[in-house]
Amino acid sequence: MGREVRITHPDKPYFSKQVKLSKIDLVRYYLAIAPAALAGIRDRPIVLKRFVNGAEGEAFYQKRAPSDRPAWLRTVTLSFPSGRTAEELVVDDAAGLAWIVNLGCIELHPHPVRSGDLDHPDELRVDLDLGPGVGWQDVRLVALEVNAFLKEMGLRGWPKTSGSRGIHVNVRIEPRWTFAEVRRAALALSRAIERRLPALASSKWWKEERHGVFLDYNQNAKDRTTCSAYSVRPLPDARVSTPLHWHEVPDCDPADFTVLTVPPRYAELGDPRAAIDAEPGSLEKLLDLAARDEDAGLGDAPWPPHFRKMEGEAARVAPSRAKSAAKKKSAKPARTKMPLIVVANSTHKDAALEGLDRWKNKHPEVAGLLAADDVLVDSMRGRSSTWTRIRINLRNVPENLRPAQETPDPDDDPTREWRTKRTAKKS
Repeated sequence: MGREVRITHPDKPYFSKQVKLSKIDLVRYYLAIAPAALAGIRDRPIVLKRFVNGAEGEAFYQKRAPSDRPAWLRTVTLSFPSGRTAEELVVDDAAGLAWIVNLGCIELHPHPVRSGDLDHPDELRVDLDLGPGVGWQDVRLVALEVNAFLKEMGLRGWPKTSGSRGIHVNVRIEPRWTFAEVRRAALALSRAIERRLPALASSKWWKEERHGVFLDYNQNAKDRTTCSAYSVRPLPDARVSTPLHWHEVPDCDPADFTVLTVPPRYAELGDPRAAIDAEPGSLEKLLDLAARDEDAGLGDAPWPPHFRKMEGEAARVAPSRAKSAAKKKSAKPARTKMPLIVVANSTHKDAALEGLDRWKNKHPEVAGLLAADDVLVDSMRGRSSTWTRIRINLRNVPENLRPAQETPDPDDDPTREWRTKRTAKKS
């Protein structure tokens, strides 16, 4: 039975810079590739990331399903590390897809679980993220190494461009392991790739310790979502997170895959990951590797900041804020404390980057001494919003030339009020 979905303000501009696309253009894109897009979200709870003012406006996350949703859209109730619960949407058909796009959902953010078993993921997610100064060729090389390693572990990886700065490799697994176990397996994988490609790959959580391509193992922690296959990203050219065949990875260019080019590609070539559900694999070999790492003295790595302190996790503090070795009772080697300063906080990335330019113009001698990876552009995520923080690592600047921490410009941190209230409650 067909369903009717009303698109409100269909001519509302959603992209207006490099390409010009309206809301109805975006709806038509998703309907054109609906079978493939639905394959990544069907039967999964989904977080609504809403761009109500288009791709150039501020986005916010909505976990809870809207109360005025159609009766035919189903929901499931998820529990989160905070102890809270939320009734989230499950989108199973093209009508539901069109309905959430009408809400401003440019990207699709499903959880890695099916609605029938919310505690056992059926997907391990490998997120390869470019660090400062890292070339696209490096990301492709790391992705190919991930593919080779997964084969050794008896697993099959399905690659796609992230649509932004990296590559995602999704691994379909049997839903037998908890979120914590899947994350543990992902951490073992990340460390293994770092050992194989020490000059190119990093498993380090803290940005000041990273180099090259970061393998974000924490994308497998509970309550974390990444954009699914065929998601449109809020970039000026309306890029799409596009599935690839492995033979395409060595020469792929993410700029080739946009709202305008992906539908004809899909019509001609089909979906490269059409068979992803046919080959679920086992995590046993990866978990055996994790156990060997732990026996060798590698403990748990840091969790995302909103998680409670986990058993076996070291102090969750960035090296730049770590206490001196003399004050520590632990016999573990002290980490190097990095000299970082914050120069900009903003809900708008462009405004934060303009603040960075102002700081560089104010300190030209210092700016000339910075390496590419000394500028840390952090995409921060609060409970319902995203914002950008820019920090400068002064490790390459002689101490007598290092500027002091000043009030960031701009200084718009949407989480400050919440953090202040939380601190007040604890005191």
